[in-house]
Amino acid sequence: MNWIILVIAGLFEVAFAFCLGKAKETTGNGMYLWYIGFLMSLTMSMVLLVKATQTLPIGTAYAVWTGIGAVGTVLLGIIVFKEPATFLRLFFITTLILSIIGLKVVSH
Repeated sequence: MNWIILVIAGLFEVAFAFCLGKAKETTGNGMYLWYIGFLMSLTMSMVLLVKATQTLPIGTAYAVWTGIGAVGTVLLGIIVFKEPATFLRLFFITTLILSIIGLKVVSH
């Protein structure tokens, strides 16, 4: 169950990065709404990370959490913010995903 909580925490990390990106693109009241979304996502991500680390090793949990955030943020950047999807970017994202899976497999 804590692995599921950790994945959800990682997805909230992606959400707070997305909110920051959208806040950068907007002005006025819309910008403040994106910053509120950022703070809410950040809070949820941290609370769930703390919950997951109660039974998972901190090093593994933190690495998986940041990995999910990194992969998700890069993919959102490519899909939503039209960042370049070069071969090397996709290659290294793939290796990061494989590393996250590897940490899950070797953790007790």
